Amino acid sequence: MGSQECLSPPDTSSLRSLRLGLLGGTFNPVHCGHLTMARQIRRALDLDRILFIPTGDPPHKSRQDLASADDRYAMVRLAIASEAGLAISDVELRRPGKSYTIDTVRLLRQEYGSQTELFFLIGLDAFLEFPTWREPDALLELCSFVVMNRPGTSFQHLTRLSWFQTFPGDSLAALDAGTISQVDIPIGNRRLICLRLTPSDISASDIRGRVRTGLPVANLLPPTVESYILQHHLYE
Repeated sequence: MGSQECLSPPDTSSLRSLRLGLLGGTFNPVHCGHLTMARQIRRALDLDRILFIPTGDPPHKSRQDLASADDRYAMVRLAIASEAGLAISDVELRRPGKSYTIDTVRLLRQEYGSQTELFFLIGLDAFLEFPTWREPDALLELCSFVVMNRPGTSFQHLTRLSWFQTFPGDSLAALDAGTISQVDIPIGNRRLICLRLTPSDISASDIRGRVRTGLPVANLLPPTVESYILQHHLYE
């Protein structure tokens, strides 16, 4: 697959820097929950665009039941085709081998320049494993992180990480309780934004199971994505 970056690098003459959200994932398949989440985050943080970044060969996931990178990329393109605030990048599909976040963010930083504000979007459960990632300190220098609530996890668990041991837990408790929706925490030159979103009960694994057993997936997938899955016999 050739490069098909759907969001051009910003005009550096602009007085306002581009605010770009980075949403990576297998998107196996992309579903309505992903789109709803992206819209919520874009509004909450006043982002210009959210860039969907389908993974090529994810280092922490089995390839069992994983559609090809080309198919997953094609489904995301179909899903966001009519969404002005959403874009897609094949940055992880261009590279052979394992896809690591630090490599992806460095490449995007080069492509979009130092004036672009990058916001890496991630679920709370995954961010709690952040210290085990490749070059975590370097990542915190390159972009801000937006951490979203996930079922079965608590924002107060962040105090287990060394960066947050001196951070007052009251704000995180209020975030867990839903009395506030956002907490900003400075980390070096960047910031960590804890964001409470309206939860979604749609899951890609459930959708794959429904397709496999012939159950309906209406209202779970964009119609164009559902048609693509059926046409290409995915997840059967």
